Amino acid sequence: MLLVGDDWAEDHHDVEVMDAGGRRLAKARLPEGVAGMARLHALIAEHSGDADVEDVRVRVGIETDRGPWVAALVAAGYAVFAVNPLSVARFRDRHQVSGAKSDAGDAHVLADMVRTDAHQLRPIAGDSAEVEGIKVVARVHKTLIWDRTRHTLRLRHSLREYFPAALVAFTDLDAPDTLELLGRAADPDTAKRLSFNQIRGSLVRARRRDVETKAAEIQAALRAEQLGQPPVVTAAYAAATRATIAVLATLAEQIIGLQGEVEAHFGRHPDAEIILSQPGMGRVLGARVLAEFGDDSTRYASAKARKNYAGTSPITIASGKKRTIAARHVHNDRLLDALIAQAFVAMRVSPGAHAYYQQQRARGSSHNAALRQLANRLVGILHGCLKTRTIYDETTAWQHHTTAAA
Repeated sequence: MLLVGDDWAEDHHDVEVMDAGGRRLAKARLPEGVAGMARLHALIAEHSGDADVEDVRVRVGIETDRGPWVAALVAAGYAVFAVNPLSVARFRDRHQVSGAKSDAGDAHVLADMVRTDAHQLRPIAGDSAEVEGIKVVARVHKTLIWDRTRHTLRLRHSLREYFPAALVAFTDLDAPDTLELLGRAADPDTAKRLSFNQIRGSLVRARRRDVETKAAEIQAALRAEQLGQPPVVTAAYAAATRATIAVLATLAEQIIGLQGEVEAHFGRHPDAEIILSQPGMGRVLGARVLAEFGDDSTRYASAKARKNYAGTSPITIASGKKRTIAARHVHNDRLLDALIAQAFVAMRVSPGAHAYYQQQRARGSSHNAALRQLANRLVGILHGCLKTRTIYDETTAWQHHTTAAA
């Protein structure tokens, strides 16, 4: 048994090779890429003793689970453990209190962790290449949506500073008609000169309803008296607004295009039918859930393990006579976001999910807490469906809770 600690950086890796007794056998700084990986294999072979290299078991601790380097470690047959940096920091504090830290020292800590605590660590899942592809496009798609939200908030803040009438006229700042009209008239004086037909045309192109009424309301709001800024300041804000609008328009275009890629990749995965059968789950949401959970059938030993990874299950803090149950603050943001979105839709389309949500509310849970508990229950249902390779059935899924409530 050889233990390897790998403290990675963008262009190099500090590694340490340790034996099962905790004795350092070698340490080195390796370059990123093929040359560095070849040197790592040589180090392991050099210290494998008289045993056949293929018979040597190698555990690698590293603070990431992505990238070509990690893929090469897995392909070499090593047991690779992706260790949370917070765990590494806590483990380091077990052995020293000085606060000293170095890359070579972290490599030693990682090697020691996989030597003594491998049973407490999560090995990198053996996800398929198909699900890795889904993860790439689904994460980028969601990142673009978050970026659009950030730029929309920046636009709102900017308009509040010099053009408050726009916030009255346009309630949806990232809508196509809003972006078109603001791009054409980014300052109050120009906006006041927009004709009824110009506004109406933008609404028609955006396929709005009740176009005549809305066009009249927008025109009246833009022509209303308002407080303003000096002309030079207004001109500067208008230039910034036009730049933000250009970014938002590009983001909207790319989000739509990438959504097609997400749906196409997801539709080709064998788990797609099971995931789509779940209440509240669509193709984009399903792709996000599959990407973050992965498709390694051995990754989650039980429904509880999947719930813990999802961050939907509560944690218990007990000390003496004090016992507190709280939500998990450390979790996968992307996965929890998708699961909460599913729960919100599920309670509207699934009678069982709606009844379960109402039960939690009747017990005194807030809306957010009840929604999180519903998401937790839905994760358990999804785990059962994936384990048995069956699609969702409303009666089977909620029979236990319906019987208990009766």
